[in-house]
Amino acid sequence: MSKKTGELVNELDVSRVLIVTDKGVRSANLLEGIVKSLHAVNLEYEIYDEVEPNPSADTIRRGTEVLRQRNCDAVLGVGGGSSIDTAKAIAVMAVNPGDILDYEGVGMIRIPPLPIIAIPTTAGTGSEATNSTVVTNKETSFKLGVLSSYLFSDLAILDPALTIQLPQEITASTGMDALTHAIESYTSKTANPVSQGYAIQAIKMIGEHLPKAYFRGTDIESREKMLVAAMLAGVAFSQSRLGNVHAISHTLGGTFDIPHGIANAALLPFVMKFNLPACAAQYKDIAIALGREVNGLPEMEAAKEAIETVIRMNESMNIPLNIKDLGVSLQLMEKLVEDSMRSGNVHVNPRLTRPADIQAIIEKAYHGDLEVSYNEPNKMSVL
Repeated sequence: MSKKTGELVNELDVSRVLIVTDKGVRSANLLEGIVKSLHAVNLEYEIYDEVEPNPSADTIRRGTEVLRQRNCDAVLGVGGGSSIDTAKAIAVMAVNPGDILDYEGVGMIRIPPLPIIAIPTTAGTGSEATNSTVVTNKETSFKLGVLSSYLFSDLAILDPALTIQLPQEITASTGMDALTHAIESYTSKTANPVSQGYAIQAIKMIGEHLPKAYFRGTDIESREKMLVAAMLAGVAFSQSRLGNVHAISHTLGGTFDIPHGIANAALLPFVMKFNLPACAAQYKDIAIALGREVNGLPEMEAAKEAIETVIRMNESMNIPLNIKDLGVSLQLMEKLVEDSMRSGNVHVNPRLTRPADIQAIIEKAYHGDLEVSYNEPNKMSVL
C-alpha cells in the first residue's frame, strides 16, 4: 500500500512534500517504496530525519525552517508516533504564528495546518488517527500535549510490510502502547459507547495478534491486524482521552527521556491496580476481550484477571516489571508528581486521583510491587 503513496498524495493537490522521519527508518530503507511512488507522479520531496524518541520543540523548529526553505506545501510523517507527531507539529507551525509551545492544551490552534499524511512503521501510538501531538520542552523537561481537530491526518496509509523489520523489543513496547491506549480509553470517565466500541475491539485484536507478531515476527496478517488495532485505539482515545498511565509516562519521558511505548507498558499494570475499585465491570470486559475465561467468577476476581493478563504479557515479552530498570530516579519525585498532575488525563482517569496517589503509583511501579489483594468488593486494598 505504501507504494501507492504518490498516487494518493497527488489527490491532495500539493507540489512538494516534506518527509519527516528518523534516521533508523531511513537507514532501514523503509522510505524506498514511498520515494519511488512520489517520483512516479512527479511529486518533489525533501527528507527531514532528525526526529528523536521524545521529539522536542527544537526539532519541530528546525523542521519548520527546512519546510519553509524548501517551499514544501505538505508534510508526510513516516515512522513511529514520534515522527508522525513531529510531522503534525511542523504542519501546524508552517502557517501559525509563535512557537509550538504556545499551543499547549485543547483547541488553541487557529489556522488549519498544511496537509498531513501519516504512514506508521510501528503498531503503537495510533497517531495517524488522533487529534493530538506531544512535544517535549527541553528547558523544563516537560512533555506537553497539543490537541485540536486540525491535527487529524488528511491521509493515513497502513502498510504491514513496513513493520516486518521491527525489532522484537519495539514490537512489544509499541504493541503494549496500543493496548494502553485502548484500556485507558475504555475506562475513561469521558468514554462513550462509540469510543468503547473501538477500544474493546482494539483490545481483542491486540490480545490475539500481538503475541503472534512478537514471536513469529514475519506473520504479515498479525502485523496488519496490529496496525488496525493501534489505529482503532487512536480513534477511541481521540474521543475519550486517556488516564493516569499517560499522565505519568509523559512525565517520565520528559524527565528521563524514556521512550513512550516502554514507559506506558511498564506503568500499565500499576495504574490498573490503582483503578481497580473504580472500574471492575470494565476490567471484567477487558479480561474477556483478552481471552480470559471468567464465567462464574465474582466481578472483582474477573476484573483482576485483566491485570494479571497484562502482567503476563509484559513478562512474556521481556518488558520490565518495574520502572527502576527504565532509569527512573525517585530523587525527582516532587517534579514527577507535579508534572503528572498537570496532565488533563488525570481528570478523566476512572478513579479520583490526588498528588499522593500519583506518588504512591510511582513508588510501587519503581519497586515492582504488583500484588493485588482484596477480601470483599467493597473492601479493596490496592495501594
